[in-house]
Amino acid sequence: MKITFLGTGTSQGIPIIACDCKVCRSTDKKDKRLRSSVMIEVNNKTIIIDAGPDFRQQMLRENVKSIDAILLTHGHKDHIGGLDDVRAFNFKLQRPTSVYANKETITSVKRELFYAFENHNKYPGVPKIDLQTIENNEFFIDGIKILPIETLHYKLITYAYRIGDFTYITDTNFISEVELKKIRGSKVIVINALRRKKHISHFTLSEALAIIDELKPEQTYLTHLSHIIGTHVEVEKELPDNVKIAYDGLKINC
Repeated sequence: MKITFLGTGTSQGIPIIACDCKVCRSTDKKDKRLRSSVMIEVNNKTIIIDAGPDFRQQMLRENVKSIDAILLTHGHKDHIGGLDDVRAFNFKLQRPTSVYANKETITSVKRELFYAFENHNKYPGVPKIDLQTIENNEFFIDGIKILPIETLHYKLITYAYRIGDFTYITDTNFISEVELKKIRGSKVIVINALRRKKHISHFTLSEALAIIDELKPEQTYLTHLSHIIGTHVEVEKELPDNVKIAYDGLKINC
């Protein structure tokens, strides 16, 4: 399994518009963060988790020619705002794009891309999306087992996903013991660590490290980082050996 970090930033990305902090002004390319998303290549299939407003740019940067499915964690704009751009794949592959999400997220997608789901007078150039409703139990995409993991993003249910020994967790600050059991045994975990100060809906750096210490994966990567957590170089110096900061374009194997 090959994982590519398409984006590792928070909802505003880094740099943030009109911000002059040292992180936003950093010349280190690892401090330039698009909205969070990963691409998973396994068994000759390509699965994307989340398609935010930077989806087009991410697909172009990684020279992606085909995708087989998109998994959505939740319905916030920074995770679904790029779905219109699946039109390019529709045209090239001559098929709709399969998008998997829970019922609440699918409602958000239909509201965001209302024009793609109209029953009458539908414009011929709209994206073709095959919405697949999933619940909090395993399902399969072309024989690949996907295990959703229910977490809370304040009061909103968001899904983490486990594929084989890889688990991707974003936009949460609460995972129940029942759901943690689904993650245990993962060799590689990606988890959000927004900032250092307590946040209403995201893990802080210390909270993420506490989860990592409990689960003890072989390797962990931090994602969904804000500009106030510090520069890539600064934060990585503070981390244990089995924890690294993810950055846009990073590729790992699992």
